[in-house]
Amino acid sequence: MAYSRGASALGVAVALGEIDGKVGDESILRDFDLFSSVASTSAGIELMHNVVIVLGNSASSASPFEIGHAVMRDAIDSAAVIEALKSVGLRVGDDSEPMASRKLINIFAKAEASPNGSVRGFRHTMLEDTDISATRHARAAVGGLIGGLSGTGAVYVSGGAEHQGPSGGGPVAAIARLSTTTSE
Repeated sequence: MAYSRGASALGVAVALGEIDGKVGDESILRDFDLFSSVASTSAGIELMHNVVIVLGNSASSASPFEIGHAVMRDAIDSAAVIEALKSVGLRVGDDSEPMASRKLINIFAKAEASPNGSVRGFRHTMLEDTDISATRHARAAVGGLIGGLSGTGAVYVSGGAEHQGPSGGGPVAAIARLSTTTSE
């Protein structure tokens, strides 16, 4: 599953021009300097079909929603979460509520425990806990950070972030409803 997620993410990176040059089997799960800043891929044996969902913005869209994103450098990159909120016209308020003429609908992120065992030079123990998988630790930590900054529980953090953002980090995307009336 990790190989499938990583290969898919690198495929997105190549298709979008995020990576110059040829990427082959030798890069997947080996060269973590190669990544997509926008891909969020999943793989599982329970899946019966391949599904591709593309989220983006268009000036000609009639949708009441807008999506924006940023890339977390690591599991505690609060600046990237704030940047993702700002990219859809939201900001973190003093009372932990997004303040804008738009409404935050959902935030999606990818997360994994940094494979080098540290976050900003400090050791983490997520890879060493025998009771709970490292993925669950990382998802909980990143979900708590995002929920606290955004003031919402409408947060989905997916694990398995191979080649999806820098190692130990990952993309974060915010979806907001565009304000159509002044009564919202």
